[in-house]
Amino acid sequence: MALLREWGLTLGRWAGRPSARVQEDSGDPEVARVREAASAADWDTVRQVLEARPESEDRSELLRAVSDTEGVELWIPGILEAEPEAALPRLVAGMRHISWGWEARTGARAKDVSRGQFEVFHTRLRTAERWLYEAAEREPRWTSPWYGLQFTGRGLQVGQTVARRRFEAAVRRDRHHLGAHQQQLQQVCDKWGGSHQEMHAFAHQAAFGAPGGTLLGQLVAVAHLEEWLSLDSGPDAVYIGAPRVTASLRAAADHSFRHPDFVPRGAWIQVLNTFAMAFSLAGDTASARECFRATEGRVTEFPWYYLDGSDPADAYRKHRSSAGR
Repeated sequence: MALLREWGLTLGRWAGRPSARVQEDSGDPEVARVREAASAADWDTVRQVLEARPESEDRSELLRAVSDTEGVELWIPGILEAEPEAALPRLVAGMRHISWGWEARTGARAKDVSRGQFEVFHTRLRTAERWLYEAAEREPRWTSPWYGLQFTGRGLQVGQTVARRRFEAAVRRDRHHLGAHQQQLQQVCDKWGGSHQEMHAFAHQAAFGAPGGTLLGQLVAVAHLEEWLSLDSGPDAVYIGAPRVTASLRAAADHSFRHPDFVPRGAWIQVLNTFAMAFSLAGDTASARECFRATEGRVTEFPWYYLDGSDPADAYRKHRSSAGR
């Protein structure tokens, strides 16, 4: 709690509990700006925003805002043609084709996705791979193309060896890149061909192998949520409520957002939301309450959509209330 006070997150600030709302920009005005520009096919502004955020500061959220914007696939080909040697348009095109591909596949279970949907999905991902590799060739020091290739690799089922190489390529360029680690954690999950043991080992090594105060502690919480999700009703509660899980979550929190060197930037709101959900499910109400206070009512879709895909904010509100907030 001392660290949260250091950043001005004191109890007095929470006297009037803020209403929960899904957070789309993590408080970064440039996310909304780049999204609006992408929607308006304003490449000059999109480029200006992206170029102002160096790769060393992780521009994943800005790229996701562009890639999730409907219609980018209609105007980005013209930019590619006009700038045949530029890396940035290829990066944007690749990221958009990832989102566009998943839009065709939908979030349904594989058995409920038609053959035609899969064909469109794979075609768009293969196009994304081409643009991302071209971006990587033009800008060898950039992390973002390799981050994008982690998504395409899982969708195209390139296998664990190739997936690992793509992850390693990303972290060679940015050692503590949260998005790259999140994607590799998914890659080694049981549901993607890994195992619970491999998943937890990766999360622990990544979190505690990093200096104190990074966001990578989130991986430990995500790993516990992934195993909890894999279990049937009943055993899931036994698992997440086990003392060893609570101890693991507390240790990861101490090494991450509770650490004196922690700075609230980047995806920190999502990290606190993840710990809030994990602590809440584990029955550690004091730790959950600490996280809910820090989020100030700002809800990230992940991980709350695991509990309510249609209204993540409602799931957040219910668990916040149970924690005494």
